[in-house]
Amino acid sequence: MVLASPALKPVSTRSALLTLLLGADVTSLSSRELAAAASVVGFAEPTVRVALSRMASAGDVIRSDDGQYQLSERLLERQRRQERATHPARRTTDGTWDGAWDVVVVTTMGRTAADRADLRAILAELRLAELREGVWTRPANLEPEWPDPVAEVCERFAGAEVADPQALAGRMWDLDTWSATARALLDATATDDPVLRFTACATSGRHLLTDPVLPAELLPADWPGEELRASHLAYKQWVIDMRRSLTPRDA
Repeated sequence: MVLASPALKPVSTRSALLTLLLGADVTSLSSRELAAAASVVGFAEPTVRVALSRMASAGDVIRSDDGQYQLSERLLERQRRQERATHPARRTTDGTWDGAWDVVVVTTMGRTAADRADLRAILAELRLAELREGVWTRPANLEPEWPDPVAEVCERFAGAEVADPQALAGRMWDLDTWSATARALLDATATDDPVLRFTACATSGRHLLTDPVLPAELLPADWPGEELRASHLAYKQWVIDMRRSLTPRDA
């Protein structure tokens, strides 16, 4: 299979199974359900069963006595992050923004390199960008959940308006590259190739995690963030419906 864009890389069997589990409408799926759904998007049943065994051994999934597979706690948190990415919590229902910025300053010194790397990852997941070392910011148009690791080592301030917010946003986030990748993913989900569409869906879930969800006035024209979210949700529902039709559960 030739992928339509450099943004699309082949999905491993493990990634495909995680995509099915992360997007499922139920807490667990049987090996039969996973194998049937995976076969539609190009994965053979023997390969699926080997991957499930390895994933259970690695702690990615938990296998129950009756042969059901569910996500580990670590991956359940990833599922929650993806849910927040597709349904970002905005401060106002109409998306308006008053011009203020949130500022987070790291105030605790002497942390290990691993601790610093973990904190940077958390702050990036909160859609903050680093203004300079130890100072992170973003427009105050979202209602993020500030986790304990941030509260323990950082102080949060309500920033004032800046002189040129569009220019600042352009320096903090590579909006053109994000938009170009999103457009390529949208094109791929519009094809009739089920493997290509599934690959685009799995990739779009990860791409949405990096959408800064900026106020409309700071975004380029024709920003594809909401369109990609809608496409991703529609395709997830298609996968659910497809899986149900292949292996209907008892009523």
